Amino acid sequence: MSTNRLHISPRYQVILAGICALILTVGIARFAYTPFLPVMLSETSLDKFTGGWLATFNYIGYLSGVVLISFLTSLKTKFLFYRINLILAVLSTLLMAITTDMVLWSILRFIGGLSSTAGIILAAGFVMGWLKQNGYKSALGIHFSGLGLGIAIPGIVIVIITPYFNWAEQWLIMGVFGILFFLPAWFLMPKPALQNAPTADFTAPNTKWMRLMIAAYACAGVGYVISATFIVAILEGMPSLSGHGNIIWVMLGVAAIPSCIIWDKVAERIGETRAIITAYSMILLSILIPLFSESLLLNVLGALLFGATFAGIVSLMLVYVGHKFPHNPAKAMAKLTISYGIAQLIAPALAGYLSTLTGNYLSSLWMAAAVMSTGIFFVWRIQRFEEKLLIKTSTH
Repeated sequence: MSTNRLHISPRYQVILAGICALILTVGIARFAYTPFLPVMLSETSLDKFTGGWLATFNYIGYLSGVVLISFLTSLKTKFLFYRINLILAVLSTLLMAITTDMVLWSILRFIGGLSSTAGIILAAGFVMGWLKQNGYKSALGIHFSGLGLGIAIPGIVIVIITPYFNWAEQWLIMGVFGILFFLPAWFLMPKPALQNAPTADFTAPNTKWMRLMIAAYACAGVGYVISATFIVAILEGMPSLSGHGNIIWVMLGVAAIPSCIIWDKVAERIGETRAIITAYSMILLSILIPLFSESLLLNVLGALLFGATFAGIVSLMLVYVGHKFPHNPAKAMAKLTISYGIAQLIAPALAGYLSTLTGNYLSSLWMAAAVMSTGIFFVWRIQRFEEKLLIKTSTH
């Protein structure tokens, strides 16, 4: 897979590699489970409670990968871990089809979650590092468009194959489909080069600021994961929306494709904290809509709002904390990502338990709405904290 054959500039080859890594490891290995959940509930012994636990093992894997990466210092080791995770992403998807054992499913969902760190953390770092070292503007928004593509592209495949194949055959098809993204993610991603150490002095934000950021991002993790995991099952459970869940999931992914680029522009225009508050508010609205209406139009709107926002929040928060710690952004980003991961670990299991008690997912949505409201408050506190700091600095 050479440059001459592809006729693509090195810059876009690197960006393509990162996007394909996201589609494979996040869109397929991690989140194909979401649109597959309804058919697994109907064709296997899986129920809502165990479905929630499988999602939890998915996020335990993701969190484990994030923690492991936070301890890795060698770029060579990180690149090896990236490639191992690409292989695991394909295998964990294919092997979901060969068993109905909950223990094996749990292990495979753990591995799928672990592999997703290759796209959302490692590939992002490699892409941004390469662009910076080669004199290009960091294309964080372009890279994270892979989150939306990772939902939309596999989602379209699922819509096409669902009427013709059972749950196991669908997992096999998705695993084979993932190989198409494995190849560019493997061959086009260059080995990372050593970066020069920073020399300028910089005063980092204090502990209180960081605690507020961690708390705010954890809240976003709860709101995000409950919608991302259960939205298709929730919509399919509404009589007026039955049969439309997977199509709405695809539309959600399409809305996410340009979202990071758009939110970058919004942050430039109105400021980072105001953009984050706006994004949190849109997620909250998308959660509230299915609580108050079974209208197809309104729920499509809610799904589009969620799709246009969830990846943008990831991009906004990581860029924001990176600006505050420009000489060592990875460590600060890891702290945020771990809090996001812990929230994603706890929330699906709790949501599955609540759905079992109540017989539906509405209680989970109420929980997500309450947590997102708390997250908005934390970001507002961050904004007020910085305004006071700015006033204090300007008076000296």
